[in-house]
Amino acid sequence: MSETTRAMRSDAARTVRTILEAAERVLSRNPGASMEQIAEAAGVARTTVHRRFASREALVGAMAAWATRQFAEAVESAHPENTPPLVALYQVTASVLRVKSDWGFAMSRALSDDPEVARVHADVEERCDRLFRRAQAAGVLRADVDLGWARRVYYALVHEAAQSRDAGPDALATRVVDTLLRGVGTGQAL
Repeated sequence: MSETTRAMRSDAARTVRTILEAAERVLSRNPGASMEQIAEAAGVARTTVHRRFASREALVGAMAAWATRQFAEAVESAHPENTPPLVALYQVTASVLRVKSDWGFAMSRALSDDPEVARVHADVEERCDRLFRRAQAAGVLRADVDLGWARRVYYALVHEAAQSRDAGPDALATRVVDTLLRGVGTGQAL
């Protein structure tokens, strides 16, 4: 491959990312925004957006796929299989909250029937289950906790934290992990 071809491909990739990022910003504020508004925000011609994405639906699909890859990379970057469970839980939470904060519109569209999106989410769910088993074995989670239920509660906490705008991802991750591990009660029995 020639240097010119590599530069053109790199340029095209940058243009696509610029369009995706602009689309996230614009559609987060106005879900009904036009391709022209997205092009303007990206600083490219409308024809450039249409050349890269045949339709608005194709653009939103590309955004969901991009956000899903970012989501998977966020989980991977925390090394949940070989980092101490409590550290991994915090790191995964903070990393995922960053993606959900930066790509909220696209992430809300990522629960599609796209087989790649489904595969990534299944892989992340399995990794979360393994992390929770490790956390339970290490005594971070109680031995009698239903791990499937704990994962669903954790996902709900992450979802709610991602909707919050009162703190950054690190502070929100601390809240999520603290709430998961300690709850909000006083510990008194029913």
